[in-house]
Amino acid sequence: MYSHNIFAPLIEKTHHGILRNNLYQFQILKTKQKGFTLVEIMIVLVIVGLLFGGVLKSQEMILNAKLKRIESDNADISGAIFAYHDRYKQLPGDHDGADQQFSIYTDGINDPLPADINGDNSGTIDGSWIGAANSESANIWKHLRAAGLLSGDGDDDSQPNNAFGGKIGIRDGSLLISGNVTILGSIDGKIARILEDKFDDGAPATGSVQSDVTAALMDGVVVSSSVSYLDSTKYFMAFQF
Repeated sequence: MYSHNIFAPLIEKTHHGILRNNLYQFQILKTKQKGFTLVEIMIVLVIVGLLFGGVLKSQEMILNAKLKRIESDNADISGAIFAYHDRYKQLPGDHDGADQQFSIYTDGINDPLPADINGDNSGTIDGSWIGAANSESANIWKHLRAAGLLSGDGDDDSQPNNAFGGKIGIRDGSLLISGNVTILGSIDGKIARILEDKFDDGAPATGSVQSDVTAALMDGVVVSSSVSYLDSTKYFMAFQF
């Protein structure tokens, strides 16, 4: 007798379905295991390059902004000193009548002694560029603020910070520069070289911009111990104005 398995079509259909499903899963697995194509790698490299270029451009913009601020600070401070001299006929810090010139020193609120706020009208700004208390190089900041030529209170002798984090000081002469100078503290060698090349002759021991690695030497009439700028070294820079 001929026997017919009524389940045969179903079994065959199921068998084919399992095969198709296994083949599909294999294709998916094979696709997942496939590496990046050359085009995909190139796209990734382009994106990385754009990001890296953006970081470098951003760093360059920040550096340029700081260099411009150095130039601006020098111009603003020297301009304030000249304006003070033009108005009061004496240099700030060196002014021997500052206690009577500005009401903040005679208003009865913590008034300083005349000897502590007045200069000697010698025509020079004496004292260390770091500005010991009550010295002319410290009082210059009080006088400029009392006159409204710099922001701040007339009792405040704190030194401004330069764009790279160091102090800004003023005194008469530094290294082999005579006359009034602005001194910038803690400038990285790479930045010092850029400033030197832009404003002077490229050498730290000559010209109207001179530098050294020791803060104390900036107060004396000495030859700079530096012959070139090293990237790994910080410098104190004197600018004649």
